[in-house]
Amino acid sequence: MVTLLLDSTQLEVVLSLSERALSFRKGNVVIERSAITRVQLTDDAWTWLRGYPSPGSYVRGVIAMGTWRSAGGDDFALIRRRRPSVVIDLEGHPEYQRIILTTRHGLALVQALRVEVDEQPADVAEIAAETGTTPVIPEKKPRARKPPAAAPVV
Repeated sequence: MVTLLLDSTQLEVVLSLSERALSFRKGNVVIERSAITRVQLTDDAWTWLRGYPSPGSYVRGVIAMGTWRSAGGDDFALIRRRRPSVVIDLEGHPEYQRIILTTRHGLALVQALRVEVDEQPADVAEIAAETGTTPVIPEKKPRARKPPAAAPVV
């Protein structure tokens, strides 16, 4: 799971060792708050991918990690399966135009970007706890399956 650190000047996407290896990236992704133009929540991050991974890892429907190059600009993706995600549009960032992350703290991130925060970096989940808002992901209902058809009697 991705860790997001937010302070008054920047948002930092802290990558684990495996995320660094799969995204072919040596360090974390640092985004100045002034470069963030829009933050959107989405249930299907796969629809936001554009272009091709270069460098990056891609297994259709399972993971998409790394830099995605397209004519519209470069994006950084960190997507796992079909989980709730956040899309961060950037303007003036030296590397990327968009960041696409699978995180269960998307709602907390949106709310944390609206409030003033301390100078010390804090985990987005902790900021959500302080503001009294906890994102809740509704559980999916299992599909009802049809019983198998009876074999014809001969």
